[in-house]
Amino acid sequence: MLTPDELKSAVDDGSIDTVIVAFTDMQGRLMGKRLMGDFFVEENVAEHGVEGCNYLLALDMEMDPKPGYQIASWERGYGDFGLVPDMATLRRTPWLEATALVLCDVVWHDGTPVAPSPRQVLKRQFDRAAMLGFTPMFGSELEFYLLQETYAEAHAKHYLDLTPSVPYILDYHILASTYDEPFIRQVRNAMQGAGIRVETSKSEAWPGQHEINFRYADALTMADNHTIYKNGAKEIAFENGCSVTFMAKPDHTWIGNSCHIHSSLWRGDESAFEGESDTFKHYLAGQIACLKELAMFVAPTINSYKRFAAGSWAPTTLAWGHDNRTVGFRIVALTGAACYFVALALSRPTARFSVLGRAGSRSDPQSAALHR
Repeated sequence: MLTPDELKSAVDDGSIDTVIVAFTDMQGRLMGKRLMGDFFVEENVAEHGVEGCNYLLALDMEMDPKPGYQIASWERGYGDFGLVPDMATLRRTPWLEATALVLCDVVWHDGTPVAPSPRQVLKRQFDRAAMLGFTPMFGSELEFYLLQETYAEAHAKHYLDLTPSVPYILDYHILASTYDEPFIRQVRNAMQGAGIRVETSKSEAWPGQHEINFRYADALTMADNHTIYKNGAKEIAFENGCSVTFMAKPDHTWIGNSCHIHSSLWRGDESAFEGESDTFKHYLAGQIACLKELAMFVAPTINSYKRFAAGSWAPTTLAWGHDNRTVGFRIVALTGAACYFVALALSRPTARFSVLGRAGSRSDPQSAALHR
């Protein structure tokens, strides 16, 4: 991570010449601008921010603005909102030459938050948890396919008949994963250099499928890291003449890509779930009880539902169990530690963390028993 003074020194000596200012949109993508480093420093962008068109929070996956949004529309003229850097997120991006990145909060011209922006939604839920004495802790495991085609080649093929990096199932296979290790190692080290603590990588349950895992953190930090990682992995793939996809079901004959979300509540330095406490039971029950209403967040696209097939390592029921990979809610206790967490095996991180944390704070533990 970088401090403002370190950024200024790096700009002065030329080791950083570009600063990306970005925020997370409704699709979980990074949107923003590239600024010259000296402009960022001299104009005190850290305090004053920059502007972006408010239609950026009213776009679909194809970048087309959609009607029905109160905050942005043709009738309102698609004006600007402000992007104010959160300087605690300032970091180098080692895979982009002489470049730093800072994530932003989205605000109106009077400085008030743009409430529907995903990062603001998560911050509000984080603050609500704090009022109850809890810190929501999250970890996300993202599976992806490494493909031999470049992004341009995949587009030209209409994303059909794409070629996985390795032609056979890789799951936990050291030799097979070695074939892709030059790329995977590059991603691991790049993320570590960007201040995202990497724990492990492993090959997954279909040809060309991989997973890189990061150290859990508070919900806001983990959502930021998750978004930077997805964006960065795609950029690194582009630089290497290949492509990656985190799509839930890139091909109907392939095993789907999951996003396992590990979550727990902490009081200070201790888990509030120890011994499957009442807090744990309430939290689990709330997630199960509310998941139908929250499906638009945990399974936001038609493609998400193509992954939910029996016998495909994807859950198909709202059940929970201890260390059971066939259920939607897998309860895991770390070996040698009194630390429990709920692993949701469903496939946008910022919004998703928000609603799961909120759901977990409001229900009766008896409802969880019905789904066991």
